[in-house]
Amino acid sequence: MSDFQTWYKQVPPFTRIWLTATVGISLLAKIGLLPISYLILQSAPFFYKLQLWRPMTAVLFYPLNPATGFHFMMNCYFLYNYSLRLESDHYKQKPGDYFFMLFFNWILCVIVGLVMDLPILMDPMVLSVLYVWCKLNQDVIVTFWFGTRFKAMYLPWVLLGMNMILSSGSIFSLVGIFVGHAYYFLKFSYPSELGGPALIETPFFIKRYFPDVQGGTHGFGVPPVGQRPVQQQQQGDMAGFRHAWGVGHTLGRN
Repeated sequence: MSDFQTWYKQVPPFTRIWLTATVGISLLAKIGLLPISYLILQSAPFFYKLQLWRPMTAVLFYPLNPATGFHFMMNCYFLYNYSLRLESDHYKQKPGDYFFMLFFNWILCVIVGLVMDLPILMDPMVLSVLYVWCKLNQDVIVTFWFGTRFKAMYLPWVLLGMNMILSSGSIFSLVGIFVGHAYYFLKFSYPSELGGPALIETPFFIKRYFPDVQGGTHGFGVPPVGQRPVQQQQQGDMAGFRHAWGVGHTLGRN
């Protein structure tokens, strides 16, 4: 237990809260303490009954049963792995910027979910964070199934292709890629590569609540050219942990 507490306390705060809420809400729904029909995203109850918690629970909740349990664990693994790396590396000195990235991706996932009638948004939210990490680490070599190796920039598309082959829920992968690319383009590509104005800036009140940490040399606002070798080693450890993305489960439509 002490080892678990030590590990848990060392997880960066936003990743820890996100992972804890995801596991907690999904388990409470599994044992029947939370009604699934009140956790998913549905436009009518949200707009007309003012059930304002639905956009949040739709991102945190995932249905647990024998058919989805492994996929849920892989979602949690990806959530922990890529959120932790972004929060502890690229956004280490700027926690407010990381919080705003999560907020931006969440809002965009909810908007697309309402438009496309997607009740569960865990997959696209997690994949959007994975996509941002892959874009910021484009040249890092990752190891996939059967020992295949390729640059991180291709990982989201490989996951999409695997999902199209193994399941019928590729729309969730596409939404996650769209959301992650929207953030990366507006935050990094458009200002630095195309010379446009900064279209995504963290609001001052978020900066005041989550102030920048002094020290460190990591740059923000410019996509990194390369990454340290240690990250290649870390990413190589993920071999054998891939799973098809976006298996949708339309529940509680009543």
